[in-house]
Amino acid sequence: MIRTNKISRQCALCVLLTAGHITSCTQHPKEEPVRDAVKSKYCVAAYVWPSCHDDPVSRNALWTEGAGEWEVIRKGNPRFEGHYQPRQPLWGYEADDDPKVVERWIDAAEAHGIHVFIYDWYWYDGAPFLENALNNGFLKAENNRKMQFYIMWANHDVKRNYWNVHRYGDDTSLLWNAAVDWENYKIIVARIIRQYFSQPNYFKIDGEPVFSIFSVDKLLESFGGSTDEARKALDYFRDEVKKAGFPGLHIQWNQGGGALMSGTQADKFSEKVGAMGFNSVAMYNMGGIDEDYLVYGANSIRIRTQMDSILQIPLFPCVSIGWDDTPRFPAKGIRDVVHRNNTPQSFAMLLLKAKEYADSHPEQPPIITVNAWNEWVEGSYLLPDMKDGFGYLEAVKDVIVDGKYDKYMKKR
Repeated sequence: MIRTNKISRQCALCVLLTAGHITSCTQHPKEEPVRDAVKSKYCVAAYVWPSCHDDPVSRNALWTEGAGEWEVIRKGNPRFEGHYQPRQPLWGYEADDDPKVVERWIDAAEAHGIHVFIYDWYWYDGAPFLENALNNGFLKAENNRKMQFYIMWANHDVKRNYWNVHRYGDDTSLLWNAAVDWENYKIIVARIIRQYFSQPNYFKIDGEPVFSIFSVDKLLESFGGSTDEARKALDYFRDEVKKAGFPGLHIQWNQGGGALMSGTQADKFSEKVGAMGFNSVAMYNMGGIDEDYLVYGANSIRIRTQMDSILQIPLFPCVSIGWDDTPRFPAKGIRDVVHRNNTPQSFAMLLLKAKEYADSHPEQPPIITVNAWNEWVEGSYLLPDMKDGFGYLEAVKDVIVDGKYDKYMKKR
């Protein structure tokens, strides 16, 4: 599908090798180049879930042991024969707000063809939450200029037992409501522009900072359920970004997992995307979950095909590593877990399909998202562990950097 709302081809490549340095096509003209990155035509962006560190708010409200959500991850227990729980990180239970830890992340990511981290970002009760993984971990890492990053506003509610069932048991009452009023929204806008968009390695498309929104429904709720009011809020953000010296703001609708839609649902989705003026659509995970990873992947491709057919703006493909959130939910079992055929090789083939999709849309930047860099508690991570080692990172390198299978994919 060739979209009428095109992004210029000259800014489509994620990174270009120039005089020994890497210059991002999305880079603002006043910025210094991002240096020493592995050359790649594709922008592979991995989501970062910033829960594994201690801070006063999380210790008081959720994880009392001082290690963030590692407290829950370490308590994962097998629910059926062969169930891989608890997950065992190769590098141990490291704090994601430690710049030395993130320096190793960046080196490993960049060497295997991942050039962008998408940080989940939270705002509850008039204040940021879990922000220090980005502020202290990534932004204080000495090598962070190798890696670009952008923000996904994870504006979803949190029930008390969702992030620590061991503490709250059956208590499903709201710990945090993610809805914001205009006063808080304006504070958020100012904070994001000041702290993050100003960073020289913030990810941009055509010079515009990319800002992703996880829950459009919650955004609508924040502004009275009105698409017109939500559009006013997004346009306010755009105006403030322009005042800060950028050409505009690229606002991304994040569809979460996604699912096949009825005709009516598809029409409503497309109308909302257009009415609120979103610039692109991405997904947090690939949607269509099934016990069999191969079925999961096939479902995700059908979902992507449908979304592609109804959108007039870029859709960026997503590939997930797996799904297993049993550490959070004592009642879940074998039918709730991706546990068959989920291997680095199967992941590589889905990544190859995502690359094929990107190649078939030369009018848009070749961005591919991966769920995730470190979603240990949901069983979807690129970081090395004791079971698959560096297998998933090597899969990205094989497909994205080395083009290992490209010659077999060309049609005669």
